[in-house]
Amino acid sequence: MNENHTTLAVAFTDENYDPRCPCLLVLDTSGSMHGEPIKELNQGLRRFRDELCEDPLAARRVEVGMITFGGSARMVQDFVTASAFTPPVLEASGGTPMGAALELALDRLLRRKQDLKNDGIPYYQPWLFLVTDGAPTDAWREAAAAVQAEGSKDKNSKATDKGINVFVVGVEGADMQTLAQVAPPNRPPLKLKGLQFADMFVWISQSLGQVTNSNPGDKVGLQTPIGDSGWGELSA
Repeated sequence: MNENHTTLAVAFTDENYDPRCPCLLVLDTSGSMHGEPIKELNQGLRRFRDELCEDPLAARRVEVGMITFGGSARMVQDFVTASAFTPPVLEASGGTPMGAALELALDRLLRRKQDLKNDGIPYYQPWLFLVTDGAPTDAWREAAAAVQAEGSKDKNSKATDKGINVFVVGVEGADMQTLAQVAPPNRPPLKLKGLQFADMFVWISQSLGQVTNSNPGDKVGLQTPIGDSGWGELSA
């Protein structure tokens, strides 16, 4: 069952009239992440925060939210600007309810988009970044299909609703065939090289920085995360 925390959505204040880019991290904290993986994940989150805060625009414009799924799916951090984000210390335990996490993630992101629209706040295409090291232990297909559909909407369309940017990463041991049913076809899931969580989060923060230093709606070419110098690789 999802555990929904009280919503603490980011306010549109007199101090910050900037457009926003919601980024929701959906992180596997199941028992198989115990030990070095969860340690490296926590270190990566701190690096993520530090890198974002070094970019003045990203610190104001990126909204960070976090869902974990280990035993249950929980919104452990509702959306806050990057400058106000304090990474929690995550612990590993329980099963892998990825379906519940994806359902909660999609609901939160779509609600955030609607809140921004209602308040007349311009926004960049939201991000959903899923990281997992196993196979789901709950019903996941319906939620995966919904996320994949949202991530597959035509970004070149003139329609007002262009979906969300979906990124899927499998840590060692992940069921990559399952993850291929979450990722949009034009952005297949990547395998994390070893435990290079820090490199992955640096890439996320720098990519968000590129996006938020542009105008909403502009096309931004992101640096590839694969190759000899990248943190990810395509699964066979």
